[in-house]
Amino acid sequence: MTGRLDIIIPVYNEGRSIWPVLDALARDVRTPFRVLLCYDFEEDSTLAALKEYPRASDIEIVPVRNPSRGPHAAVMAGMRFSDAPAMLVYPGDDDYNTAIVDEMYKLFEQGCDIVAASRFIKGGCMVGCRWQKALLVRSSAAALYYVARLPTHDPSNGFRLFSRRVAEEIPVESSAGFTYSLELLVKCHRLGWRIGEVPAKWYERKAGASRFRILKWLPAYLRWFFYAFATTYLRRRRVAGRTAPTARG
Repeated sequence: MTGRLDIIIPVYNEGRSIWPVLDALARDVRTPFRVLLCYDFEEDSTLAALKEYPRASDIEIVPVRNPSRGPHAAVMAGMRFSDAPAMLVYPGDDDYNTAIVDEMYKLFEQGCDIVAASRFIKGGCMVGCRWQKALLVRSSAAALYYVARLPTHDPSNGFRLFSRRVAEEIPVESSAGFTYSLELLVKCHRLGWRIGEVPAKWYERKAGASRFRILKWLPAYLRWFFYAFATTYLRRRRVAGRTAPTARG
């Protein structure tokens, strides 16, 4: 395997705004890692900026072509390309959460198959979000945590670490946006695999355009929202004959 952690960053015309993100990763992350930059088309401005990146020798960066279009297919392309024990899906505009990456990987080593970056626990925050989106995200997160008993306070955040076991053994049925992240989370919970979380910050992006389409993806999210409730109230959670995960060396 190459390194211990693959950081998957789906990009869309990020241009030079990707530079501070790469700088922050190189500065703060001590876990051996490489960056998989997953792009849709050869004219993406991120690729041109990457050729000019002055610290390219300080960090291993691998461009990965998305055979389709959109953030879902880009992340799936990165996961298929990865051969690391753990994969972290990381936002292409986030240069302020890199200090928590090592903590997320440590929880993976301790046996967590998913580690969520949570905006809604002590130390986390969500700033600058439109009130409609904030209301929907916060209310659904509270319902899933307090009522459906999903063991994370921030189930819809796409900033998340997945073990290779999750990527290889849990099929992804979603195809819309970042819905796969909630799907893998609720399926992992139903299997009884360990889920951890760390506090993370979120600020509305200042450059580029967000590809989060809440209304367009809402029906897909609702499917897995109700799946989480069904796990708790309509069936016993099953481990499918597997033993509980142990710490990884």
